[in-house]
Amino acid sequence: MNATEKIQVGLRREARGVADEAHSARALGSGSLPVLGTPAMTALMEKAAADALEDGLPEGWTSVGVSLDVEHTSATPLGMGFRAEAEVTAVEGRKVTFAVRAYDEAGEIGRGVHARFAVEAEPFLAKAAKKLGR
Repeated sequence: MNATEKIQVGLRREARGVADEAHSARALGSGSLPVLGTPAMTALMEKAAADALEDGLPEGWTSVGVSLDVEHTSATPLGMGFRAEAEVTAVEGRKVTFAVRAYDEAGEIGRGVHARFAVEAEPFLAKAAKKLGR
């Protein structure tokens, strides 16, 4: 089975959020300032990419992030909306690569490359559980 056969280069998805205290660098431990933290920006990038794949994967399949290389290029103050976009740039078997970008209301705040791997959910979870001796 080719789990990614319905995934095409050019597929895009967007995710949105509002920079609040829970998304701040201070709250996330990635710095001390009350601005949008890099982990929150990258999480939204991953969400956009994961959402892009969800409808195209077979029943019982999902995707997991395997790499993320981003630049966080501009600070976003708390209270401002932000969004992330993910666009499929390559499909190689079960590996899907995305160009990801993030924006706040003033413009681009980050960009990079993200890769996800299509996995069958139950076997994936079973393999992870073996680490606990289950």
